[in-house]
Amino acid sequence: MATADSFAPRTPFAYRLPILGAIAREWAEGDADFPLYLVLALVSLWGIAIFTWGLPALYLPAVVASPLMILMLVAISRG
Repeated sequence: MATADSFAPRTPFAYRLPILGAIAREWAEGDADFPLYLVLALVSLWGIAIFTWGLPALYLPAVVASPLMILMLVAISRG
């Protein structure tokens, strides 16, 4: 015998995450201008972080991105 839960529509896992779920749902089903608003919000948060913590907040994205760039160069060189 089937339970009532087996007939419920399945939502993607990303939609059930607290903050990222709302962003993923809006990105997939929302307004066409949402990517622009998301980028503006992230740049604004980065600006607030720079205003609050100074140079460490300015340099931190580059420090985080350097291992990602190394992995990308390795992936490109392997073909």
